Amino acid sequence: MLALLHTSPVHVPVFDALRDEDHPDLELRHTVDEELLTRARIAGPAAVAGEVRAALGRAVADGADAVLCTCSTIGGVAERAKAGVPVLRVDRPMAAAAVAIGPRVTVVAALESTLAPTVALVEDEARAAGRPVTVRTLSADGAWARFEAGDRHGFAAAVAATADSVTGADVIVLAQASMAPAQRLVTTAIPVLSSPRPGLAAGADAARRARTQPVRAQNQPVRIPRATG
Repeated sequence: MLALLHTSPVHVPVFDALRDEDHPDLELRHTVDEELLTRARIAGPAAVAGEVRAALGRAVADGADAVLCTCSTIGGVAERAKAGVPVLRVDRPMAAAAVAIGPRVTVVAALESTLAPTVALVEDEARAAGRPVTVRTLSADGAWARFEAGDRHGFAAAVAATADSVTGADVIVLAQASMAPAQRLVTTAIPVLSSPRPGLAAGADAARRARTQPVRAQNQPVRIPRATG
């Protein structure tokens, strides 16, 4: 069973739909704690480390073989926690794919609190792959207010417009899982990546492996295979 830790309820149907499409035999269990993101935006991700560890502990006690954190702001905190099972952040596979595409990466985010963790993640994947990388950031101004107001289409449109304004990049990374619908709206020729589908694939693989292999050290990130060349 794969447990998912969310900071917004909008992710539940998204990941359920992806599971139905790609991993029909995978059992998912969802935990939503919006307060984690609220506090992390104010005080920083480290401020919620204890609460994240507690949430992971409950997931493990409930039978999780692995846990996938779908919030990019607190993903690093979750990934570093020692939960007794593999803990993954949803955006790591996306970051690995971005580094494989090219060295000029632009990170687009609707929340300022997501920018620094995502930049650090892309740079971490670049070091692991032995590839050079230059990361630029761009905020989708006004997009998050639309998200909070429940205007999902307006949110996606604002994110897509921001992505379409990017120049001089090899790849564009949509930093938050909630931004994935913008992929269908962009017109740019630059590849645009989002995290839900590859993140869930990595989580599904980790859950399957955890049932047959010893648990890895939990202060080490779960790596995925990278493209070569």
